[in-house]
Amino acid sequence: MNYTYMVRCADGTLYTGWTNNLEKRVEAHNSGNGAKYTRSRLPVELVYYESFETKEEAMRREYYVKRLTRGQKLKLISSMI
Repeated sequence: MNYTYMVRCADGTLYTGWTNNLEKRVEAHNSGNGAKYTRSRLPVELVYYESFETKEEAMRREYYVKRLTRGQKLKLISSMI
C-alpha cells in the first residue's frame, strides 16, 4: 500500500507527504529524520491519510492536497473523523 498523509506539527502547521509505510514515516518525522520542514516543529501527529494501490496515485494525490488552502485541508481532515 501507498499513502498520502497529513501531519499536524507542534506549531499547528500542516505537512503533507506520501509514503509506503505510514507508521515508519510518522516515527521518522518524530525522531527528527523526516522532512526538513517538520524537524523544527516536533512532535507531529498524524491527522489524515488515504491509501492507494500505486506510488503514482499517492504522489498525484499529495500534489493535489499540497495545493489546497489551509481551510480546505482542515475540511479534509474533519471528513476523516
